[in-house]
Amino acid sequence: MDVVFVGAGPANLAAALHLKAEIKRHDEMIDSGFKHGRKIGDLEIAIVEKGSFVGAHILSGAVMDPKAIRELMPDFINEGCPVDSVVTEDAFWYLTEKGGINAPIIPLPLKNKGKYIVSLSKICEWLGEKCEEQGINIFPEFPAAELLYDENDTVIGVRTGDKGIDKEGHKKPNYEPGVDLLAKVTVLGEGSRGSLAKQLMSRLGLMEGKEPQVFSLGVKELWEVPEGNFPEGKVVHTLGFPSDTRTYGGGWIYGMKNNVVSIGYVTGLDYEDPMIDPHAELQKFKTNPKVAEVLKGGKMIKYGAKTINAGGYWTMPKLYADGVLIVGDSASMLNGQRIKGIHTAMKSGMLAAETIVGAFEHEDFSERTLKHYDEKVNMSWIYDELHPVRNFHGAFQKGRWSALINTGLQFATRGLAWGFMPHEHHVAGHERMEKLNGNARPAGYGPNDHHSDERYANVPFDKELTFDKVTNVFYGAVAHDEDQPAHLHVLDPEICATKCAEEYGNPCQRFCPAAVYEMEDNSATGRKELKINFSNCVHCKTCDIADPYQIINWVTPEGGGGPNYKGM
Repeated sequence: MDVVFVGAGPANLAAALHLKAEIKRHDEMIDSGFKHGRKIGDLEIAIVEKGSFVGAHILSGAVMDPKAIRELMPDFINEGCPVDSVVTEDAFWYLTEKGGINAPIIPLPLKNKGKYIVSLSKICEWLGEKCEEQGINIFPEFPAAELLYDENDTVIGVRTGDKGIDKEGHKKPNYEPGVDLLAKVTVLGEGSRGSLAKQLMSRLGLMEGKEPQVFSLGVKELWEVPEGNFPEGKVVHTLGFPSDTRTYGGGWIYGMKNNVVSIGYVTGLDYEDPMIDPHAELQKFKTNPKVAEVLKGGKMIKYGAKTINAGGYWTMPKLYADGVLIVGDSASMLNGQRIKGIHTAMKSGMLAAETIVGAFEHEDFSERTLKHYDEKVNMSWIYDELHPVRNFHGAFQKGRWSALINTGLQFATRGLAWGFMPHEHHVAGHERMEKLNGNARPAGYGPNDHHSDERYANVPFDKELTFDKVTNVFYGAVAHDEDQPAHLHVLDPEICATKCAEEYGNPCQRFCPAAVYEMEDNSATGRKELKINFSNCVHCKTCDIADPYQIINWVTPEGGGGPNYKGM
């Protein structure tokens, strides 16, 4: 191939479409004499995607700012873009355990009137169809397992994962070896905590001089509710309950067509209390009377969870290296203040496409040419949007009340922390988790148990309003062939049984939103040891991010496995 895009998310799909259009425009300008240079002609472009179809692993709230998609495709509505509803009403609730207040003034970053409530899964599925119409090759069920380098550490393509390997590592009758896809330029748009982007940043030192990336986890359900419960086009964001004042968190409720409601809760994965469970935070959120009233008489129809790269400008890696570019959430381009990243992801992909055109025009795929991508990002409205909120998430690492003052001053001073400091430093989430100091709580927690910790004592899983993780995983339509090697590599399970159990109470049981990790009694050793239910995995990457010892490595499973977020 000439160009390989890893991941069929909004950044790469927009990039591939824009690349086709920019090549055509470039060649037409040369033909008409308006530009000198060499024509590029048809390039072989491939998008590899680990999901079973484009959109299968795509999850977001989502309210989409149409700024980027209008640039990509000005007539996107008439072209069939599957937007669900136009936002007609905004609300901001500050919640307590027993109720809450409807804020009389909506914070400016949370005003969404005129924007679009969407299923990002549907948007990506539609963009995938547009790509195929343009002759772009899309390969679902082909996870990129590793990057390929030459002797000078130039990225020269990707290797896809083998298929048909049993859990003992032996070849099954349906065995298919992975393939090497060689390319002049490889674009990593794998979303939050991309596995190849993580490898690349480590190998080439792309985070040197940068703040550590920080993440949040969004846990989401779709509900069908009785007519009149919640109006289509209404967007609610919440602060307060159930998060404690030291934990970054907030909820959303979006009214969609046909009495469907998107509801979810975001928990910052830089929380301090190792007893926090982001899945249980959503369940507790729904017990608030104002929230429960929205869902009353309804039924949950879909579930999912996804991390977001929340640190923003200070945590963006070096965006390029020889033969490779990083786009979208993999590059930490989400606006944490607005809780929006679809538009910045798409714009970054389009800027990457323009850079690639220049690389082919000059037949130079080294940093010397690809560095123009970084320049384009910093000369675009991505910079204009992310730089003024560069200190937003860092402020919340000091607690909610000081953060509200700090971020208010930032808003008034174009991003200066406390109104006068240029930099609010970020601390990696796994470094912020506090030890139990011998106060071991809860020894017997399992994926279907009621929480033994007092934080969730009043949240029984009644399977009407609130659900345990295993039930929710069923509604995520999660499927993996269980006869394959586990894609969750715990580098030292002995730490789990000893040091982690003592110091943190095995937080993997709680931070995973899919009941993948379980401490199980081992009669032979007389202790609890880690059991990994990898077939439950929803590919959110929380474990890779939040483990306090950083000994969990998430790698791609066999292609096609995972959740089915169609319509989410």
